[in-house]
Amino acid sequence: MEKHFAVIGDPIAHSLSPIMHQAGYKTAGYVADYQKFQVIPEALGEAVQGLRALGFTGWNVTVPHKEAILPYLDELTVEAQRAGAVNTVKVKQGRLVGHNTDGSGLVRSLEDYLELSEAKKIVILGAGGAAKGIAMALAPFNVDLLILNRTPERAKELAQKVREYGGQASQAAWGPGEWIAQADCLIQTTSIGLKNESYPFSLEGIRPGSVVVDIIFNPWETPFLKSAKTLDCRVLNGIDMLLYQGVNAWEFWFEDRAPVEAMKMALYQQCKPIR
Repeated sequence: MEKHFAVIGDPIAHSLSPIMHQAGYKTAGYVADYQKFQVIPEALGEAVQGLRALGFTGWNVTVPHKEAILPYLDELTVEAQRAGAVNTVKVKQGRLVGHNTDGSGLVRSLEDYLELSEAKKIVILGAGGAAKGIAMALAPFNVDLLILNRTPERAKELAQKVREYGGQASQAAWGPGEWIAQADCLIQTTSIGLKNESYPFSLEGIRPGSVVVDIIFNPWETPFLKSAKTLDCRVLNGIDMLLYQGVNAWEFWFEDRAPVEAMKMALYQQCKPIR
């Protein structure tokens, strides 16, 4: 029987998830399809019930629904509970199970760039759904996390949550500060840059060789990453995070190993025109 999957968000036209997953189905020999649906915030509840009613096996969740979807789910995995955000839903015996693979996806993408240890200072810009998943996935590594957000209360809440789970975390005011010179890794998790707009503040003073990540992948190199590059940082966009969160979502849905290379090849081929 054919299985149906999707990604929901607003906006959603830029999503490459269907290409990645369809390539995976073909390689693994699964009879399945993967669609993308634009869902405005006001229609989220109806969309969730509609996907369940239409027999979807599971779906991904992107901006701005990762936190808003929580009340519509029946159950959360440990990862989703810790993050307080969901990017993957599985229909299991009629129940909607929310999971979070954002953080584990980012951690896997960082492995070739940075050794995660308590000696490393990692700064996260933003405190939304993606930032929560990333912060909670980094907590077990006991890295020194600093969270900056334009709404200070949200940064404070996330830092406190990381500490509750045994990690190190603090918060600071949104904007440049002493942290710039101390950061081993800087992770930009907001939507700033999706429209090629400049970042609100400069990274002047960051150490050359620091790892700077922007979870956006289209445009391939945001103004934020271009700026970091001119400061001799090692830069990483969100394409590998997208890949590995998709791989982890696949394995959550199918309870089987994902065809990583096929999914990666499909993504990178599609991204050539936007580099």
